[in-house]
Amino acid sequence: MKYILILICLVSGFAHADQDEDFLAARDAFRAGDAARLDQYADEFRYSPLEPYLTYYQLRLRMYTPNPAGLKEFLSRPDDTPVVDMLRAYWLKWQAKQQHWEEFAAELPRLLTTDDEMACYKLQARLPKETDLVLHEAREFWFTGAGQPESCTVLFRQALQGGILSEEDVWKRFRMALEANNIPLAKQLLEFLPKDSSIKAGLLDTAASHPERFLKKLKLAKSTQAERMVVLYALLRLAKQLPQLAYTHWKKYEDHFDFDEQHYFYGWLGYEAARNHDDRALAWYRMARDASLTDRQLAWRTRAALRAGNWHEVWSSIDQMSASQQREGVWRYWKARAWKVLGKESEAEEILGELSHEHNFYGLLAADELGVTNSDGSLAVNFEPSLMDLEAMQAQPAMQRTIALYRMGLREEAAKEWSWAVRKLDDKQLLVASVIASRNEMYDRSINAADRTVLLHDFNLRYPAPFRDSLQERIQENNLEEAWVYGLMRQESRFVTQAKSNVGAAGLMQVMPATARWIARKLGMKDYHKLLLNQLDTNLRLGTYYMKDVLTSLGNNPVLASAAYNAGPGRAKQWIGDKPLEGAIYVETIPFEETRDYVKKVMSNTAYYAMLFGSATPTLKQRLGIIGSIRKTAMKSAMVNER
Repeated sequence: MKYILILICLVSGFAHADQDEDFLAARDAFRAGDAARLDQYADEFRYSPLEPYLTYYQLRLRMYTPNPAGLKEFLSRPDDTPVVDMLRAYWLKWQAKQQHWEEFAAELPRLLTTDDEMACYKLQARLPKETDLVLHEAREFWFTGAGQPESCTVLFRQALQGGILSEEDVWKRFRMALEANNIPLAKQLLEFLPKDSSIKAGLLDTAASHPERFLKKLKLAKSTQAERMVVLYALLRLAKQLPQLAYTHWKKYEDHFDFDEQHYFYGWLGYEAARNHDDRALAWYRMARDASLTDRQLAWRTRAALRAGNWHEVWSSIDQMSASQQREGVWRYWKARAWKVLGKESEAEEILGELSHEHNFYGLLAADELGVTNSDGSLAVNFEPSLMDLEAMQAQPAMQRTIALYRMGLREEAAKEWSWAVRKLDDKQLLVASVIASRNEMYDRSINAADRTVLLHDFNLRYPAPFRDSLQERIQENNLEEAWVYGLMRQESRFVTQAKSNVGAAGLMQVMPATARWIARKLGMKDYHKLLLNQLDTNLRLGTYYMKDVLTSLGNNPVLASAAYNAGPGRAKQWIGDKPLEGAIYVETIPFEETRDYVKKVMSNTAYYAMLFGSATPTLKQRLGIIGSIRKTAMKSAMVNER
């Protein structure tokens, strides 16, 4: 019986290999536009869960021909795979471009996903009958510093011609384009400005690439509004690196600007100074006076106040945020902390109590503030699905498609299929799906499903610990905390061994190629070559060595080391204050959004892994600790060594 089972597994493996090879060949034919070759493979997948992809490929290639056979039948299928809705979106946009509004309107109600291009086509479809209403609705898409698709531009031109978008609206968007550093959009908007108040497009390029040179040559005798906006843009470009230099140039020209423009400048100077950890940030923010600050500006005014230890300003800045921004966990937490310092204990505890039930960075910190431990035992829950539940979930074509796509290395397609498959599942079904993904070593998809649950949780699925045997030797030889290593790996790769970032970082620990070569030399790995970076043991060996290296160089502080692993040791040191800083405040005031979010997740991951590995201490707040000035400590150590 044992030999029969082995034979069945081998046959199944060969069958998968053959089918995978043919599917990838069919996909290549589609991407090459080879319809004849694609058709040769289609029959083979007629009864396969992957059939919708082959049909989608075929229909995409002939979608732009008159009345493509099978298209309407495909679009009428149940929406149990994203490729049906993807084809529907392509077809609707094609109908809109052809001005076939009746066909567009008939199919549109079945579309489940949308984007700005489609949203503007929806508005265009209503134009003949509801022109005035449609053009007013199009205004909602106008006020952004990002570029918009041509389907929106058509509406904007009509709205401008009809006076529904005013000259003032053009100025607002011109300013937003400059704030977003979107020079191509700013240039496009110049054509809608009055000629007597416009500028040459070349000035924008100079202000963007050489702001200081632009300001040094500047003469503001009789400036237009557009010229003043470009000057403000150049000043703020300069302020990103050197707030003091921008302020020095500003004082030369300040009198040429009206009060609103002056307040606008100080609002952004305060913002850039806060991101540069400049102590004058709050003073410059105050000089903005009644200027309406954006969400970004208010967030960084709050962070500057945190860094300065000004808790009244923390509370005041959060209080000025929009209702939606105030509901974010980050600002609820810091508002509670401010209230606690300002003597509003009961209000603070109410916020912290609600927040402590959330399973994230701020939920853990809130629980620490209240002295609450994992007393409900939720981390200990180990979900065991029934065989019937597992079989029912695995029988779903969407699950089979995800597993097949993942097996072939098509992770982007697999992720889309998976998200589509789990979007309507309840907590129990999500955990069943998570178990199936975990057993198929699709750890990123398993985490994805387990993270979605609302009331029923399994933290062993949220925080899996694969490859533990392989990792033990590396952890011990570098004397690292296992929970921190797993906390970082979970954030880096979600345990995908072949993960590769868009900047080239590879493997479980997302080691950069140049870093890998440096470490390999340090370890005396004479046979190292870049292909080894995705090999499990090599990746773990290089990654854990680098973790130890940055940890040691940064005073054995895992907060700084986590920041360094993402953004480099130099930046992690640069963000340290001149006086001791609460670790949570250090993390909150990291200027790079990606790194700030990364460190929060690595450290909260670490806390959860420690609990799952049997250690309730230290708490997250204790782990974050106090960030002292290691620059000064290093100098003192050097002086002692010299003596």
